[in-house]
Amino acid sequence: MSYHELYRVVRFEIVGNYTLCVWFDDGSEQTINFEPVLYGTMWGPLRNLEFFNKVRLDPESETLVWPNDADFDPETLRNWPVYKDRLAARAQSWEKTQTPVS
Repeated sequence: MSYHELYRVVRFEIVGNYTLCVWFDDGSEQTINFEPVLYGTMWGPLRNLEFFNKVRLDPESETLVWPNDADFDPETLRNWPVYKDRLAARAQSWEKTQTPVS
């Protein structure tokens, strides 16, 4: 059985285009470039930089949330180097499988 750590995002700062520095309740931090995963129905709208920069810290879920309710599990954010390549590949495949609306 795999173990899923529970982390809380305590603050963040926009440090570049699509890039946030995120601090966690265990004292750790990650600087994350989200651009490679911004595809698909949920995360695709975040490719609009003005929209991306509307990110906020949700006090209830204790993670980053955007106006379209897009979010990431705090554990994923905390361990971004472990997840980023697989998550980017999955998100980009969503973009390829979406059918355009006529």
